[in-house]
Amino acid sequence: MFINNKILVGKTTDKKELFILPEMANRHGLITGASGSGKTVTLKVMAESFSDAGVPVFLADVKGDLAGTAYPGEINDKIRERVEKLELDGFEPKAFPVHFWDLYGEAGHHLRASVQSIGSDILSIILGLSEAQEGCLAIAFKLAEDDNLPLNTIADLRAILEYLANNRSEYSTKYGNVTTQSIGAIQRNLLILQNQGADKFFGQPMLNINDFFQVDKDGRGVINILDAVKLFQSPDLYAAFLLWILSELFNKSPEVGDLDKPKFVFFFDEAHLLFNDMPSYRLKRITQIVKLIRSRGIGLYFISQAPTDIPDEILAQLGNRVQHTLRAYTPADQKTVKAAADAFRVNPAFDTETAIRELGTGEALISFQNAKGAPEIVEFATILPPQSRMGVIDNAEREAIINASPLHGKYSAAPNSAAATEIREEIKASDPNQLQKDNLAKYAPKPSATKTEPAKTAKKSTAKKEGTFLKAIKRFFLNVASAFGRKVGAGSIFKKRRK
Repeated sequence: MFINNKILVGKTTDKKELFILPEMANRHGLITGASGSGKTVTLKVMAESFSDAGVPVFLADVKGDLAGTAYPGEINDKIRERVEKLELDGFEPKAFPVHFWDLYGEAGHHLRASVQSIGSDILSIILGLSEAQEGCLAIAFKLAEDDNLPLNTIADLRAILEYLANNRSEYSTKYGNVTTQSIGAIQRNLLILQNQGADKFFGQPMLNINDFFQVDKDGRGVINILDAVKLFQSPDLYAAFLLWILSELFNKSPEVGDLDKPKFVFFFDEAHLLFNDMPSYRLKRITQIVKLIRSRGIGLYFISQAPTDIPDEILAQLGNRVQHTLRAYTPADQKTVKAAADAFRVNPAFDTETAIRELGTGEALISFQNAKGAPEIVEFATILPPQSRMGVIDNAEREAIINASPLHGKYSAAPNSAAATEIREEIKASDPNQLQKDNLAKYAPKPSATKTEPAKTAKKSTAKKEGTFLKAIKRFFLNVASAFGRKVGAGSIFKKRRK
């Protein structure tokens, strides 16, 4: 709840309010806990509060149970009990402004990106490329950039890679080593990606990131919900696409310095997927974004099962933390609990490590930053209930929200697939003989039917060649037979036949 210009998240047993100061909300945050511990409720409560504060939000709905944010909740016995326990004055069910998005264009506004905007780094993550393969992909992108060739769809990229493979000696000298093995591996992975439906979200019209920064007529921030139920079946693709959105926010947002509240808040759910097996050079880049995006007025909140899922370089930047319960059945689990406890300022009233293991559903340990930017001591708290509906919505309810959106129809146009043809025409124009050198010949238009006279000429020419060829064959066999006859005494046969 947004109360007294503060984002109220929970209360202690003695009713102490634990809130995020809006001016500290862009210092980033972390929500962690085991499955079923209440992370989703905490996420909803925060998103609703930011919306009421006039701050637009982005979050991914991996289970489909966040869509209910668009509709008011219900006061059931469980909600009533918590409201009374926390003494929440003014709590009432209500809906929040929501825009639904979907990479497949099925459950929300069609969220697309061009291959060029995704970039070789993020596409390499999506494709799971090795370092050598990633280098070849970067060369393909550089070739497209230098020759002003469009890269909108996967078909465009495949055309560039095909051309690069067939001219690798030339471009290896100019850009670096290119191998057919690496190009082949990239092409195979692109084919797999296409079979997963990637053609639906690589193309045009591309997302205008400013459409995330919307408020409704009452000044409430729009909650942008990416329907990721289907997308999450491809975890690498899910993580990479959220990383692209994060990069777009960073690259397209100007410096604004410290504000009285964030311009935008981005929740990265299942954040461990982003950092799994991430090479150090890529982690360094993400750490830089996390550090610098704050000055662009954007707050980042990572959500995962344990703090150890997040690299230390990133954890150091997350000042607002909510820790739900963790299980400690094994020595490895116990180390995770200890690491989570050590991340908080000690509260002498309880043992942090023990508390993490004993937290109930909807309870959490909380530490937010104070007005000076320092973390407060950890507190044992109960999370507020959400005001919007918990759970899924039906198709009719979803369609009603989508059709009422000011973005309705803006992203409905089919993806542009003409660029691949343009690439091939550019290549053909730059070298008239190129189509004879590589496999791009199969994409060239077939010649139209010719007139009768040229066809006869071609036929005569062919017949003449065939006649010459047959005569040569006959001469060859006669010479062989003659030589053989002289050698074995069979030459008289030919003499008798002459008589």
